[in-house]
Amino acid sequence: MPNLTWSHLSGMQLGRCAESFCRLEFMSYGFSVYTPELDDHGVDFVAKRNGEFYEVQVKSVRQDNYLYIRKDKLSISDRFLICYLRFVDGKLPDIFIFPATVWENPNALFVDRPYDKPGQKSAPEVGICYNQKNAAWMEPHRADKFFKKF
Repeated sequence: MPNLTWSHLSGMQLGRCAESFCRLEFMSYGFSVYTPELDDHGVDFVAKRNGEFYEVQVKSVRQDNYLYIRKDKLSISDRFLICYLRFVDGKLPDIFIFPATVWENPNALFVDRPYDKPGQKSAPEVGICYNQKNAAWMEPHRADKFFKKF
């Protein structure tokens, strides 16, 4: 059983734990997992099963707040998956998996921030705005529900 006190980990350590949990989750459902030597395109690993490949980007949070992904690190496709892990001390992480196509129809949970107006300096991004108010919208994306499709 792993140590469940996530708050003592640095952001980098938490991110590595998230990637490991996510790879293990995919492997436990029969996927082959391939980790790139360099993560410069927003792909943390590639998962393959039955001849189908999925690019996976892993995101981790400790608190319910906004998390963004730059659009130039994302491919809006059913084959580009986001693995979102919520770490709460004393518990194993909540793992959610969803395709990047969720941003084709943005809402309060899956937001689109194009930053395309004059004077805006941030790069275009999409985000996950998870909080107690919209937590129910994330429930259909729990990992076990995602893997039932296979």
